[in-house]
Amino acid sequence: MLLERIYDEDLAQASYFIGCQAKGEAIVIDARRDISEYLELAARHGMRITAVAETHIHADYLSGTRELAAAANAEAYVSGEGGEDWQYGFDATRLTHGDTITLGNITLEARHTPGHTPEHLVFLVTDGAFSTEPGYLISGDFVFAGDLGRPDLLDEAAGGVDTRFAGAQQLFTSLKEQFLTLPDHVLVYPGHGSGSACGKALGALPATTVGYERSNAWWSKHLADDDEQGFIGELLDGQPDAHAYFGRMKRENRDGPAVLGPLSPLEALTSDQVRSALEEDRAIFVDTRANDQVKQGTVLGALNIPAGGKFASFGAWAYDPETETKPLILLADGQDQAHVMRDHLMRVGIDAVKGYTISLADLPPTQPATITPAELADFEPALLLDVRNKSEHTEGHVPGSKQLSAGRVLWHQDELPTSGPIVTYCQSGVRNSVAASALRRAGHDVRELIGSYAGWSDWNTSD
Repeated sequence: MLLERIYDEDLAQASYFIGCQAKGEAIVIDARRDISEYLELAARHGMRITAVAETHIHADYLSGTRELAAAANAEAYVSGEGGEDWQYGFDATRLTHGDTITLGNITLEARHTPGHTPEHLVFLVTDGAFSTEPGYLISGDFVFAGDLGRPDLLDEAAGGVDTRFAGAQQLFTSLKEQFLTLPDHVLVYPGHGSGSACGKALGALPATTVGYERSNAWWSKHLADDDEQGFIGELLDGQPDAHAYFGRMKRENRDGPAVLGPLSPLEALTSDQVRSALEEDRAIFVDTRANDQVKQGTVLGALNIPAGGKFASFGAWAYDPETETKPLILLADGQDQAHVMRDHLMRVGIDAVKGYTISLADLPPTQPATITPAELADFEPALLLDVRNKSEHTEGHVPGSKQLSAGRVLWHQDELPTSGPIVTYCQSGVRNSVAASALRRAGHDVRELIGSYAGWSDWNTSD
């Protein structure tokens, strides 16, 4: 049996490629939408992807199940559990508790593990060439290394009302009846790692075991004592802010993401083409440089989505394809980088990339408004806005500030003043630059606090 983890550092998301060398067949579980890596992996091992499955209706990225199934002519498998409200809206084979998928000597058994979501499945994997007993668990957002999938996302991202309590109770039962009944040696491969917003304390380890979690996880003492209320209280306390785009991901993944098919190469646009598109308001410029460079000067009306580790997440904070119809023009050092950035945006359902340019020259310039901590001391903004998470704000903040995380500000403008300057800050300035650029484009008068909270703290201490 071949089992490979394909990990996206941007979204801290894992998908899994499981193949039977004897028969040359493979399945991909929880695929992302840019699918070339799965196809290349299959070709390298001389395998054919015959099945594509997912553990649940994802909230943090757009599923590639339909995309990969179409490209590989494979069977798509999704959950048929969870009740009427959590049924998928596209053609696929529905799996219920106990159903199996067979690939040569390999058997994958679907087990219903509600809690994170009502329809959630895990896949218990048996390598029949080696053993008659299961040895691996593809756990999705059920059990992570050191943590559990949060049960409050339906409230935070899908319009639920107090569903978190029922979800937490279901999670307690799923652990007791599905996870802790497995042998200690079973290897657990989770759907996310450290940095994901799908839990509050995810470990960075790529895998764990049932026995290790049974002995060491924070929740194990509650299960051992049959302490459901203590479990629920600790589970729900301190969960991170859910990004607003999670609601869109839930809807699109349930209904079925559009299948894009083979993509054409992105066009390199001249400065004249870019300037014309911007002046005629036919496109949005994306400045992909670091925030300190952007503060020295950028393009009028640009979004700052810095290239690198969190490009998909930042993009989904700053651009809402449900309300924005104009395509994006990326600043890139060449076609290869532009294609990588396009792939990352596709993972969060942002498909409208028009092309790229390699230079800011001859484009309409602007310099983002800023304010120093010393100037802020004598300034009265209409709003002082902390775009960090709730937990960060609780630990310490600039006095008088309102907290609204960067991944939510664009969707909660009703909480912002309609006139007057808004001063924004995060911890170091990166998230702040993304949020501030989105708010400026939405028409707000925004001034970024130089150094953000770290800079203000240093100034306040030395003053």
